[in-house]
Amino acid sequence: MVQAHYLAGLDLRGRRVVVVGGGSVAQRRIPNLVAAGADVHVVAIDPTPTVESEPAITVHQRAYATGDLDGAWYALACTDDPDVNATVVDDATASRVFCVRADDGSAGTAVTPASGHHRDLQFGVLAGGDHRRSAAARAAITAAFADGASLTVDDEARHAPGVALVGGGPGAADLITVRGRRLLAEADVVVADRLAPVALLDELGPQVEVIDAAKVPYGRAMRQEQINEILVDRAKAGKFVVRLKGGDPYVYGRGYEELQACVAAGVPVAVVPGVTSPISAPGLAGVPVTHRGVAHEFVVVSGHVAPDDPDSLTDWNALAKLRGTIVLMMAVKRIDAFARALLDGGRPGDTPVAFIENASRPDQRLIRADLASAARVAGEQALIAPAIAVIGPVAGFDDADRAVPL
Repeated sequence: MVQAHYLAGLDLRGRRVVVVGGGSVAQRRIPNLVAAGADVHVVAIDPTPTVESEPAITVHQRAYATGDLDGAWYALACTDDPDVNATVVDDATASRVFCVRADDGSAGTAVTPASGHHRDLQFGVLAGGDHRRSAAARAAITAAFADGASLTVDDEARHAPGVALVGGGPGAADLITVRGRRLLAEADVVVADRLAPVALLDELGPQVEVIDAAKVPYGRAMRQEQINEILVDRAKAGKFVVRLKGGDPYVYGRGYEELQACVAAGVPVAVVPGVTSPISAPGLAGVPVTHRGVAHEFVVVSGHVAPDDPDSLTDWNALAKLRGTIVLMMAVKRIDAFARALLDGGRPGDTPVAFIENASRPDQRLIRADLASAARVAGEQALIAPAIAVIGPVAGFDDADRAVPL
């Protein structure tokens, strides 16, 4: 019997990969291409906010043109126009570049397996084009690795309709909870945030509807009311919907607003807590938010509005008088205002500050300063969101910098 495809692993480090199309399929594939070290170029007329704002890729916001595959080692045709996808495959074939065609796998020269990870093991499943079956097999293998159970593949199993608000952790795919990952594998619809572990979207079968609910800071964003409507409408249509968020759903994630919308509509809803970034991001950078004899409290504060904004609910003078740890989230744009408010309230200028940018991702950065110089250092270092600021004595700890990694 001749197999339809030959399974192989590609070394894409530093090699050009062209993704044509910037919709939900591209959004699923890009994180794992980036994680593999590929030089990813996206050609798309209207990329999703998550694709458009991905810092590790190059986005060409225009229509595909012959010649875009020059120098490519691998290509993916992911547009919603079959004619464009066919042209991409034809151009790739002429250039002897393997090409995945997302809308018709049999018409491409390569296919993407349903892949997964367990520790340092990577595995892939092909089922002759039966994507639901390959996704079910992948889920079964993942579950068996997790709990040591025997493998039983049930590609007909369906989760009951409803909504799960899943906290995905600080960003890395392996920091989501076991329950969150299991429910994600059972989803019919995934409504994903930009800061969720989007690499996990590549593990979903093509039958799963992925909706980009990104909220790009001071950029494109889906209205919260629209997100609520999507959750309710899809669940009422008999779908199991996973609302995949970064961190924890209830820590500046508007999770309770979504729960209220589901309850009001009579839609079954569950919450899956996530590893929250105000604690995990400092920890990943070697900064404890508490320490015996140093910090007996820590406070998490939103930087969404400035200290002098009428909508601010924070008592900055009271914060300045605390001796423990302050963790500022969503504070990159206004760090000068927050630092000044704390200084004006009496916090010493030599109080250590640690900025953690892109926590848990390969491009994670730790930037150190003190409160008096925090705004200047953030500007000099071109600090970008997502980043948090840790203010207090613990931010000056550096023993973890010398620790031997496992």
